[in-house]
Amino acid sequence: MRKTAEGKVIDLSDEKENENIPSEEKVHPQGGEVVSEQHIGVERVENLPSTPVHTPRREEEPGSRVGKNRFNTALGALLILSLGFSAFTYVDSSNRVGYLSGQVTSLVSTVQALGTSLAESNSKIASLSVALNSSSGGSSGDVGDVSSIYERVRGSVVLIKATLPAGTATGSGFVYDVEGRIITNNHVIDGANSMTVTFINGTIVHATVVGVDPYSDIAVIDVDAPAALLVPLKLGDSSSLVVGESVLAIGNPYGLADTLTTGIVSALGRKMDSESGSAIVDVIQTDAAINPGNSGGPLLNMSGEVVGINTAIASSSSTGIGFAVPSNTIAREINDLIAEGSYAQVYLRISGLDVTPGIISAMDLPEGTYGTLITTVGKGNPAEKAGLGGGSTWRVVDGSYVPIGAMSSPPRMGRGRESLRFDTLYAEE
Repeated sequence: MRKTAEGKVIDLSDEKENENIPSEEKVHPQGGEVVSEQHIGVERVENLPSTPVHTPRREEEPGSRVGKNRFNTALGALLILSLGFSAFTYVDSSNRVGYLSGQVTSLVSTVQALGTSLAESNSKIASLSVALNSSSGGSSGDVGDVSSIYERVRGSVVLIKATLPAGTATGSGFVYDVEGRIITNNHVIDGANSMTVTFINGTIVHATVVGVDPYSDIAVIDVDAPAALLVPLKLGDSSSLVVGESVLAIGNPYGLADTLTTGIVSALGRKMDSESGSAIVDVIQTDAAINPGNSGGPLLNMSGEVVGINTAIASSSSTGIGFAVPSNTIAREINDLIAEGSYAQVYLRISGLDVTPGIISAMDLPEGTYGTLITTVGKGNPAEKAGLGGGSTWRVVDGSYVPIGAMSSPPRMGRGRESLRFDTLYAEE
């Protein structure tokens, strides 16, 4: 036992036993001297600072490490979910973009296909138009508006002045061919001592008569004019006209040159008395303004083709009721008028009335009888020679019903025909 300076007692009974135990030298953290420390649980203290330095160790609160681990786990899971959602969103967006791109590509292809189809359709329409114009034998062009038609044809319409014993008559006409032949109405030049033709540029030339048909009120005259002024108009098919179709009239009403009026076909198949007293059949009625001076000018369809010759008006006080000789009548007669100077009309020289229910009852005719009741027949005329007489009912001509009414005009037939077959009924006396 040994007593220390502080009065503590130290048991040294095992000191010798522990003398051979090695000691470790340590350096005090605060720079003190080296001390020896024996592994017997006894500590020798020499030259230590008066105030030992102690570095405390932070103690963790119970459960804090577990909470942190849970937080980290939750954070990691949230991060994984976020990354997964982002990846899913990206993939979904990519799929949508791909789908929309496919739709756009499909629509573009469809539009291109439609454009190709439209171009092909337009090409077919153009080809059909060309074929139609070629088959019709002319170059009148496609259907156009009024202004373009007027500009195209106005140079072919002329002003005709006829010197008569009683004064001067003014009318219109149009160029028929490049030889200088011009078509007009017979009543424009009938009885003229001389006549002149004025073209659109003011050129005036003398004209001579080629051929006339007073029964159809058609005449052909001839001029010697510069070739540049002789631009023919094409004759159209008047039988293809329909009521309500648009038409144009060009002429020189009251001497006002180069006048255009427009209207429609008001009626077809009208009958009109010519100045010779005979009836003109299949006349076109129109509301296009026709006035004195328009006679002989062309009535045109919307392709610029001549479908009639403007001929007359109902009366000087009427408006919107004009008449034109159909172009098919011109086409039927024109070659004879040029070659022969006239046209041999077929005629019967009869007068009659349409058969009505009253006439059927009065004459005790079979129910449903239709046709014309002949009232008079001219002496020595073809009708008399054929055996027709007053009181006979003319029902059918060459297999077709031909109403005549009070007019005494014959049915139209081609040149060279010498006979017609009639089905007739006679009332018993």
